[in-house]
Amino acid sequence: MTSAIAANTGFTLNDIDIGLRVFDALAHHAHAMHGAPITYTDLLTLARKLQPKDAALGRAVPVGIGMKLRFVSGFCAAYGHPDLACLAVNRATMRPATGDADAWEAECHAVAAVDWSAARPTITTYADTVRATVPARLKPRKERPADVAWYAYFCSHRSACDKVTQHDKQEIINLIMAGLDPDTSLRRVLAAKADFSEEP
Repeated sequence: MTSAIAANTGFTLNDIDIGLRVFDALAHHAHAMHGAPITYTDLLTLARKLQPKDAALGRAVPVGIGMKLRFVSGFCAAYGHPDLACLAVNRATMRPATGDADAWEAECHAVAAVDWSAARPTITTYADTVRATVPARLKPRKERPADVAWYAYFCSHRSACDKVTQHDKQEIINLIMAGLDPDTSLRRVLAAKADFSEEP
């Protein structure tokens, strides 16, 4: 296994927790659909069906899926599996955010051939290792204080927030709940929009 510390490029505890649910949904989909792609929105819908009482998963939006997919990719790379996250695609292009089309199709076929149920115990171990690398300063908050923090930031930075949609706002609040400050949360969402935004 490669170093989980090297794999952590800014994960929050929410990224890891939802990343585990995304892994389960992708593994289920890979088996049921023989490696066919799934849109970010449909992936989150499937994850919610598999975990209907998960409140954090219920708040997840497609624009926030990038870090969850990066978590899944990091696990696959660390344990020598084909990249399960390759199945997740943008609805507009039906392709992943980045990568070569031919290599992507080969990866989808490789993913379909894996028994992902056997990988479940190792991804739990991987998640525990990556959790240990999350900075202690990222203390989770409840939804109401996160919403208040975002509103205060929004009121004093309206021009910077003029392109923020309702889904963007939800992901910003998710990130603030995960311990990030409003400015970092906004920058992370704006950076993710080009690759991972997908209106339901």
